Amino acid sequence: MYSEVNVEVEDGNLGRNSSTATHAQAKIGVSDVESSVPVLITNSMKPDDIKAKLGYSPLADACIDAVENGLQTIYAFPVKTDVAGSTGDITHSGTGTGTVSVKGEPNNAYDIVVNIAETGNLNEGSFQYSIDGGNNFSDEYTIPLGGTFEMQYTGLTLEFTNTDASDGTKSFISGDAYSFSTTVPTVNNAHVLEAVEKLAAYNRMVEVCHIVGVSGKALWAALQGEAEEFLTMYKKPVIFLCEARACRDDETLDEYMAAMEAEKKGISSYFICVSLTYGTYMRKDLRIQNINMAGVISGLVGQAKESLSIGCVEEFPVSSAKLLKILPEGIENYNREFDNMKYTIFRQYDGKEDFYVSNGNVMASAGSDFQYVESVRVLNRIVRDVAAKAVDKIQTEIDPGGIESSIKAIEAYFNIAMEYCERDKIISSGEVTINTEGLNILRDETLDVEVVWVPMGTARVYNIKFAVSNPASSGGE
Repeated sequence: MYSEVNVEVEDGNLGRNSSTATHAQAKIGVSDVESSVPVLITNSMKPDDIKAKLGYSPLADACIDAVENGLQTIYAFPVKTDVAGSTGDITHSGTGTGTVSVKGEPNNAYDIVVNIAETGNLNEGSFQYSIDGGNNFSDEYTIPLGGTFEMQYTGLTLEFTNTDASDGTKSFISGDAYSFSTTVPTVNNAHVLEAVEKLAAYNRMVEVCHIVGVSGKALWAALQGEAEEFLTMYKKPVIFLCEARACRDDETLDEYMAAMEAEKKGISSYFICVSLTYGTYMRKDLRIQNINMAGVISGLVGQAKESLSIGCVEEFPVSSAKLLKILPEGIENYNREFDNMKYTIFRQYDGKEDFYVSNGNVMASAGSDFQYVESVRVLNRIVRDVAAKAVDKIQTEIDPGGIESSIKAIEAYFNIAMEYCERDKIISSGEVTINTEGLNILRDETLDVEVVWVPMGTARVYNIKFAVSNPASSGGE
C-alpha cells in the first residue's frame, strides 16, 4: 500500500442560504529578468532593490504594492513576454523644430513625458523625462551628441534629431514637451500555468498566488483545476488572486457590468479571488499610475491574521493620499452589483475619506461555507497544519490489543494543530477525531480522520433603530 495523507474538504456544514502559519505569497508575472528559481522579495527591500531584481516590470510593481501594504515575503516567478508592449504616437507641444522618436519594446505600461529643460541642439540642450505622466521626473541630462538616450530599465531608447537651421535657430526649445504612452507586455495562459506548476513543485508554502496582469474566464477556469490539485495532491492549498480587465473607453458601465457578469459564469471555486477595482494610485516610489488594486489586496491579506476580513474598517484603510480615485468615474454606483457577483472591490463609506475593501470575496458557489478570503485562509491553514501532523505519523505502529490508547495518542498529536489555531484566535473551537468503529487496523491499515471547527464570526451588517423618547411628565410644583 502506498503511504499517503489524503485530504478532503466538506463544504456546507454552516448551512448558509445564499503555529505553522505562513503569510508568504507567490506572484507570477511578466518580467524581462530570467531566473530558473523564484526570486525572493521581502518587505525590507526598497522599491529600487525590487526593480533591480525584477526590472521595471509589472511583476516588480505588484511586489512593490504588496510589501508597502503589509506583505512580508514574496516568491516572485518571472515569466517572459509573449506579446510585446506597444508604443503610441508621440505628441509634441511647443515651438522647437527638433524631433524625438523612440525605439525598443516597453517592459511595462508607461506614460512618458520628455521635457526640454535647456534650449539647444545635440550635445547642447538638456532634458528630463518622466515615466508616470509628468508626476515625477528624472535628473537633467544633456541631449547626447549621437542623439540616442537609453531610459534605464524601461526597454526603450529615445532618439533626438536636429533640424537644419541656417539662421542658427536651436532645434530643442526649453519648455517643449514630447509625450507618448506604452502598453504593458502580456503573457499567454499556457506560460502562466507552467509557472503555477513550478510553484507546486517548489518546497515552500504560500497562502496566495497573485497572477499579475489582466486575465479572464479561460485562465480562471484552469486555475480552478490547479487549486484542487494543490489541495488534494500536494496538500498545499492556495488562493489564486487574479485581475479582471478594466472598463474600456468605448464601453458604458452598464455594458461593462453585463460583460463581467458573463465573464464569471461557470467559475465556482473558493480558491479563486478576482480583483475588479482600478484606481489612480501613488506607488511607494512616488509614481502615480492607473492600476488594478490586486497588489494592494495581497498586501492587506499579508498583514491580516487568517480569520480577519481585509474589509475591516478599523484595521485596513487605504489612504486617499495613496489611492487618489477609483476608475472610471461613476463605477461606485455599481459596487453592490459587482460585490454580489463575488468580485473583490474597493469602496468609500460616507463620512470617511479613505478607501476600503468591500468584502474579500472568492468565487464560491452559493451556500458554500467559504464565501470570503478569510474563511478560506482559515481552512487552508487547518488543512496544512493537520496534514503536516499526519505526515509525521505515517507508518506509526498501532497495538491491536490497545487500539483505543494508540488512537487517542494520535488524536492528541493532531489536535496540537487545532490548539494553535484556537490560541491564535482564528477559530472559536476545533477538534480532530479518529473513527474507530469497525476498525481492523491489521487489515485496513487506514484511519479515517475528521476535523471540525467553529469559525470566528464577522459583523458585516448593523441594523440600527432610532426613535425619539417622550418620557412621562414628572409633574411640577
